[in-house]
Amino acid sequence: MTRTIHCSKLDIDAEGLDFAPWPGALGQRIYTEISRPAWQQWLAHQTTLINEYRLNPLDPKSRKYLAEQMENYLFGGDVAQAAGFTPPTSES
Repeated sequence: MTRTIHCSKLDIDAEGLDFAPWPGALGQRIYTEISRPAWQQWLAHQTTLINEYRLNPLDPKSRKYLAEQMENYLFGGDVAQAAGFTPPTSES
């Protein structure tokens, strides 16, 4: 059974997440306010950050940085853009 929420990132009504994807209060806020499409966008952006900045998700400093970026990306704020990254173009 899916649940519909009003996504604070995309400002639309959309399918919500099945569970809190992060521990603690931030995870609960994401579960309550962020839609599945917005979460997928974050995961793509996070992958870019990990790859371009060569972050190790097991390193506490990298995890702290990614948590800060996640909160900024999903709820507004300054979001890091990987320098030199250009998203692939979709050609027909």
